[in-house]
Amino acid sequence: MSKETQEQTTYFGFRKVPLREKARLVQGVFDSVADRYDLMNDLMSFGIHRLWKHLTVYLSQARYGERILDLAGGTGDLTYLFRSRVGDKGEVILADINAAMLKKGRDRLIDAGLVSGIGYVQADAQALPFAENTFDCVAIGFGLRNVTDKNRALASMYRVLRPGGRVLILEFSKPRGEWFSKLYDFYSFQVLPRLGQLVAGDADSYRYLAESIRVHPDQDTLKSMMARSGFERIEYFNLTFGVVAIHRGYKL
Repeated sequence: MSKETQEQTTYFGFRKVPLREKARLVQGVFDSVADRYDLMNDLMSFGIHRLWKHLTVYLSQARYGERILDLAGGTGDLTYLFRSRVGDKGEVILADINAAMLKKGRDRLIDAGLVSGIGYVQADAQALPFAENTFDCVAIGFGLRNVTDKNRALASMYRVLRPGGRVLILEFSKPRGEWFSKLYDFYSFQVLPRLGQLVAGDADSYRYLAESIRVHPDQDTLKSMMARSGFERIEYFNLTFGVVAIHRGYKL
């Protein structure tokens, strides 16, 4: 394969696909799972995803009156938590590239009684439609691995952060320990697709989930990518044996 051809392809799970096709394929995945997304999150993580998200918000150091971007925010779990931190003087923007997920998040938050202090924007993480130095914090939970060009997305996040602002990346990562990695592989490739078929009627989307995790940069690689995008004081926190990691960096 020529260098030119390699530059025009990317991974969709384990498959190499044309670069221009990935966004459409990812959109199809989330269109398919939107209605059962929250239920599946609870089932496949045994509810632990809620603790991961609470810790992300805690590590964000979000304060009263700040402006927060919840990128790839889906059904609004992080937005809900951030809204309680920034209070009536602050604002949280829930952004997602997928219209079905964004609608689900908006409906869910309105049903929870949150009708002020939250904005909704359909946006591509690679080209955020906000001015420079807009947000005190940008958080992206379980979304970066689905982005076609992760370096562009990191640069876009850096651009919209104010000096002193923080980025929080909550994402699946590389587990620690050989025995646990083997158990995790069995769960990911044998149990998870069957669970997806049973609950959401869609095994393929959850097979993609397992594959997309395996081709996502590991903890140290992502840390290096963040540094190249301009972030400083970067650190990461492994959760649940490294199944998930929270990366935090600053725009100084």
